[in-house]
Amino acid sequence: MTNRRWPVRRALVVALFDATLAAAAYLVSFYLRVGDAIVDWPPQALWGGLMLFVAIAAGVGQFFGLSRRVWRYAGLDDVATIAKVVALTHLIFLPVLFLVTRLQDFPRSVVLIDVFVMTAFLAAPRLLTRILRERRFGGVLEREGRRVPVLLVGWGDAAETFVRNLVRADGAPYRVVGAVDDRRDYQGRQVLGVEVLGPESALEQVVEQLAARDERPERLVLGRAEEDGAHVRELVELASRLALPLSRLPDPRRLEQANATKSEIKPIEVEDLLGRPQRVLDRSGLERMIAGKRVLVTGAGGTIGSELVRQIAAFRPSHLALLDNAEYQLYLIDLAMEESWPSLSRAAILGDVRDRVRIDQVLAREKPALVFHAAAFKHVPLVEANPNEGVLTNVAGTRVVADAAIAAGVEAMVLISTDKAVNPSSLMGASKRVAESYCQALDVASLGRGGTRIVTVRFGNVLGSTGSVVPLFQRQIAAGGPVTVTDPEMTRYFMTVREAVELVLQSCELALSRPKDEPGAIHVLEMGEPVKILDLARQMIRLAGLRPGEDIKIEFTGLRPGEKLFEELFHDQENLIKTERSGILLARPRTVDLAILARALDEIEEAARNRRTEDTLAGLLRLVPEYVGTMRAGDRRPGRASL
Repeated sequence: MTNRRWPVRRALVVALFDATLAAAAYLVSFYLRVGDAIVDWPPQALWGGLMLFVAIAAGVGQFFGLSRRVWRYAGLDDVATIAKVVALTHLIFLPVLFLVTRLQDFPRSVVLIDVFVMTAFLAAPRLLTRILRERRFGGVLEREGRRVPVLLVGWGDAAETFVRNLVRADGAPYRVVGAVDDRRDYQGRQVLGVEVLGPESALEQVVEQLAARDERPERLVLGRAEEDGAHVRELVELASRLALPLSRLPDPRRLEQANATKSEIKPIEVEDLLGRPQRVLDRSGLERMIAGKRVLVTGAGGTIGSELVRQIAAFRPSHLALLDNAEYQLYLIDLAMEESWPSLSRAAILGDVRDRVRIDQVLAREKPALVFHAAAFKHVPLVEANPNEGVLTNVAGTRVVADAAIAAGVEAMVLISTDKAVNPSSLMGASKRVAESYCQALDVASLGRGGTRIVTVRFGNVLGSTGSVVPLFQRQIAAGGPVTVTDPEMTRYFMTVREAVELVLQSCELALSRPKDEPGAIHVLEMGEPVKILDLARQMIRLAGLRPGEDIKIEFTGLRPGEKLFEELFHDQENLIKTERSGILLARPRTVDLAILARALDEIEEAARNRRTEDTLAGLLRLVPEYVGTMRAGDRRPGRASL
């Protein structure tokens, strides 16, 4: 309760102080006009006029909100407001005093003198407070009229840093006209000089109120660095109705380092629509796991692989080996490492994970303690049309890397899997499920001998990755549409590449910190609710400042080979276990005998290398009986070749 009353009390104290300054200015002006004769001046003219003047000044000051303005941010705008208060006070005072006293015994020139004295008395303490606070004079010369008016939605550390930067910077591009926040103890208060005008649910009404005061914002800005994706999606729709762009603030740490003239607010991105609250990472554990060790990343040039390389580099490994069979992608990530981490020992290695001799050679030379296996074929329709290649990379390649890791005695090898491996409807998903099974069985067998941990990590779709729907929608919107959606009911789990890689690293650390616990378990991120692809398409169109269905058409194309409407993160037979790491679950394995599985994989790999597609698919079906794909043996789509 005390907190809610404080803004009112503070405004009252400031109003009383301003009234005292107005009274002092009146008396000083009177003295400057009549000198020592003020002692014997008629009371009706002196003291009666004083009380009338102070009452009028207090009312005018309240009308202009002078007591609600924060002194430590005072500038030319405050001086302009004071000038208005002084002018209107005297314009009212003189006629009213004439009606009451006919200006008997009142020197008219007192009014002229008091205009200057009262302005100085009210402005001086405010500007002095600003100068002493910032230890510079330039800030008081700033005007806000040239700045873009923005309304903050929610108040957090990012908003606080942003407002402080605007106050301190010369020529800052934005002017905060208010904020909305759902915390009741914030509403009606001024935070750093910004008035919280109501809850977020009243956003439309707040914009109308500001428009009535000729302060309509030109942009809405998220005031918190981390926002729930569902909430951001609601705000995008609301901003679209208000015809206002919605933006976000940079990370508070970046704002702290930036001048406000350069720290531009950013447009809302797809990641913001689907984001979840930031997970708390055990960074000290990750540093202990990586710092000073040799690390190998396969598929280092891909979306996940390149982010893995960047995050691993930040934990200071002694050496980082980058393996990929795509020359250009490998060149790009190696160049990025040279620019960002020039002193880091590293090796860029061209090689195919399907080549057992090459992988054995690489591990023998690089001697990694940790291996992160991100190399895979993951585009569902392409793998569906090229089943042997998909099996050779996703199944045989994983087996080659895992076997080599065991033989080299690495501490841990991490397989990156996908939710498409659960009850797969695609050949890509079925191949990743077989890879999971092999790594799970190998982890159980290896731990039985006290050896290498083989860790499996499973997550949903990664935004912006190769083959993702997001880049496709962006290209279609840029081209003027239409945006193609498979089915109005299709849903997917989404995560950012940062989240995905953090899960990979944290899962590896968790497995190594519990060397005997849950062998073969799959690490899965709690991903919240799945997102409708149709809703995602509509939101992306709105983010482009367009109207879905009007400016950009949406067309439904039907399921492609291997696709299904809904993805799952767990199989019915996988028992879930919570871990001490926030947001990470363990799925207990469906055990498979390693020797039996190895013989089956020998047959599948032999069939795939010899391009006997029927035998390859038949072998997959035996290992993954829940696979219900469109490219099963004996089930060919007309006009579609399989290689």
